[in-house]
Amino acid sequence: MDSLITAAARALTAGDPLGALNRVALRDDAPALALRGIAMAQLGDFARAKSLLRRAARAFGAKEAVARARCAVAEAEIALASRDLDWPAKMLDAARMTLEAHGDRVNAAHARVLEIRRLLLIGRLDEAEDRLAELDPAPLPPALKAAHEMVVAGIAMRRLRTKPAHAALARAARAARKADIPALTAEVESASLALTTPAARLIARGEARPLLLEQVEALLASEALVVDACRHVVRDARTAVSLARRPVLFALARALAEAWPGDVPRDTLVATAFEAKRADDSHRARLRVEIGRLRATLRALASVSATRRGFALAPRLAREVVVLARPVEERHAAVLAFLADGESWSSSALALALGTSQRTVQRALDALAAAGKVHSFGHGRARRWMTPLGPGFTTILLLPAPLPND
Repeated sequence: MDSLITAAARALTAGDPLGALNRVALRDDAPALALRGIAMAQLGDFARAKSLLRRAARAFGAKEAVARARCAVAEAEIALASRDLDWPAKMLDAARMTLEAHGDRVNAAHARVLEIRRLLLIGRLDEAEDRLAELDPAPLPPALKAAHEMVVAGIAMRRLRTKPAHAALARAARAARKADIPALTAEVESASLALTTPAARLIARGEARPLLLEQVEALLASEALVVDACRHVVRDARTAVSLARRPVLFALARALAEAWPGDVPRDTLVATAFEAKRADDSHRARLRVEIGRLRATLRALASVSATRRGFALAPRLAREVVVLARPVEERHAAVLAFLADGESWSSSALALALGTSQRTVQRALDALAAAGKVHSFGHGRARRWMTPLGPGFTTILLLPAPLPND
């Protein structure tokens, strides 16, 4: 490999894409095309980067399997950065196996980290943990160790294990400083904000206050009966009952929990659960049916008794009843949670991450755009959506992933 290619590669490793381009910008041989593609990706021009990497892969030819595999890994990283989650994961897996077979352990580990990050992004935490267990971080260079530790921290935060998350982010910060790449250090610092900004709201006895992620973890391990509006679950330290597919029952449970230890009038419950402006006899009859279903569903956790005005919730073993609410509550909060990372997303990528249809996501994006909360650029398949990061809260509990005991 000639000296210009070597110097450009070192510049990219140090996070200096302009220095790399100064050396190879006018060259069209395969190694130069690959380095130019990586440099353009570091500068944020993902479309140009992808085109250059594909040209490089073709230029390397079929006999240079390792070089082609490295181009595939680089393209996968660009797809992840640009939130192109439809990028074929089998190509990344094939590239990783090629690199492993030829002894390129570092780039093979990089491919594995990219695979885990994608799984984490779309909420497939069990698979992400399984893949992570197969990766030995000991021989990795500092930059890749930092990426590995951020994945460890991301899984821990989504699992509400804040102590392991703190420890992983501290290791990531040390590795990023050792790598001496400013962009990587900034990424670690940005990830750390999730542990130091409010993640949820606690509603109890008519008052609300913000909670950090570690306080949410402590609450779910406490003796309280928690009506969890982040995951639509009613739980105490021993038992959890999911009401994610029973929105009427959850609306009733939340209303009763917010009023605890008092009761809730029947007309208020009708308006809350059925969105009826005025209760009539049919609504009251339906309310009695739904209250009966709620009693049966929560019988291990609480009782629901009739009062003179309406109904009241009484925990069986817990000492108090609280509601754990999202930091921001609106109709399309989950879409905003993904867009809050500051990256540009396609509607198809959002649909994959949320586990819903692309048309449903598109309707949500149109509504958010009409309200001025998101904006788009590009057209057709190249259209992307984004929004600035909302200050003052973290979106961990808005993302569609199970909390403990789900």
